[in-house]
Amino acid sequence: MSASGHAPVHLLKGSDPILLSDATQDLVNQLVGDADRNEVLSEFAGDEYELGEVVMAATTVSMFGARVVVARNGARFTADAVGPLLSYLEDPAPDSTIVISWDKPVAPGARANPVHKKLADAIKAAGGQVHDTSAPSGKGRAMWFDEQVDASGVQLTRPARQALSERIGDDVGRLGGILSVLEAVFGDQQIGPDELEPYLGEGGSVPPWELTDAIDSGDVALAVTKLHRMLGGGERHPLQIMVTLHSHVERMLRLDGSGARDEKAAASLLGMKGSTFPAKKALAQTRKLGSARIARAIRLVADADVDLRGRTAQDGAAVLETLVARLAALSARAGSGGGGARGRGAQPVRAGGAGSRRG
Repeated sequence: MSASGHAPVHLLKGSDPILLSDATQDLVNQLVGDADRNEVLSEFAGDEYELGEVVMAATTVSMFGARVVVARNGARFTADAVGPLLSYLEDPAPDSTIVISWDKPVAPGARANPVHKKLADAIKAAGGQVHDTSAPSGKGRAMWFDEQVDASGVQLTRPARQALSERIGDDVGRLGGILSVLEAVFGDQQIGPDELEPYLGEGGSVPPWELTDAIDSGDVALAVTKLHRMLGGGERHPLQIMVTLHSHVERMLRLDGSGARDEKAAASLLGMKGSTFPAKKALAQTRKLGSARIARAIRLVADADVDLRGRTAQDGAAVLETLVARLAALSARAGSGGGGARGRGAQPVRAGGAGSRRG
């Protein structure tokens, strides 16, 4: 650790570029404080600078005392390129703090590298910090969302909070901007869903499991809505969504007739690590549909995949809308107790069924 006891370097990473940028700016503002930014702050960004320049700025003696050096677009650096920073961290300057934002390169198509383990280890060994700015997933997302709203001072009714959470979906980077606008417009006035609506914009993306859950529930309208959220707000390519749907029905295909009796056995069969909850859902849906409907789902996905690759003149969104509606309707019929289960004599589907043709 540096002689002054402060963290000599901070590295910030995260899955959402807006959250990462905001967190970096907040940290820089905190470190600079009331000092003149022109005197104590040096910033590097883009694809032209090298980490050797960052180190030189941090080690240059300043007549103004403490120095803050910011390096953006850090994800462009390879493991070899971080060498100067590793050497610096062996004996960091006592009055300098380096802030590295591990965001993507500027150049289109340039590769974004993960944070290198040797760099993360060197930062921690030097007394620095690695910050993950990503919003939590799962149940932690709701808690994080409430914390952000509470900290903003914006007064949302419970229905308005729910509407805001549902509309931004996975696009959590939009939350800060929306809250800033609401605070400027309404101040400390209470905001209900009607007052909130004009400021929400287009619905953000949703995670893939929201789409597959809607399909499994048999809710056609909800499933198509989730699809549109992924295509629009999420900007996912139709073939990316097809991969999700293919994996979803393939899990059921592998479980059908396998003899797996519980989620642990299902997870083992499917090669899942960590939580067994996805395996539990897949096993429940396998039992709900039965072999005949699983075979039908496999054929639907296989046909739509061929259509997406040029067999039809329909655009990708239309192909997926039809597929998602049919899969959800299939699940709805299974939930109503109509035929198609193994009890009517259908045999378990085997892996070769995915290549079935129309008809």
